[in-house]
Amino acid sequence: MSEHYILDENKNAVPCGLLEWAAFFENNANRRVAEDRFDGVYVSTVFLGLNHRFGYGEPLIFETMIFTEGEGILDDEYQERCSTWAEALEMHAAAVRFARRRLKAKQAEGRQ
Repeated sequence: MSEHYILDENKNAVPCGLLEWAAFFENNANRRVAEDRFDGVYVSTVFLGLNHRFGYGEPLIFETMIFTEGEGILDDEYQERCSTWAEALEMHAAAVRFARRRLKAKQAEGRQ
């Protein structure tokens, strides 16, 4: 199984060698799947191009993370990884829903 991947014109991950992978990223390849900003929260999903599955199974080459602009906005660190562009879109939407639910719950706590 390859450790390096690039995206083809249809957003499919294609295994490649190190030099091809490096050239893909050096040429400012658009690897952002999605991003959302709201209420001090930033949700980002990107194509990593490096397999983060250390073992058997589909490569984990897309990543969603949630960042906050200050302490106490969300208590959890959030990071998820998946194998395809389509899964990454779903993973991103799930992270946005998670962050909105956590914000709503945190706001409700503040009103009590």
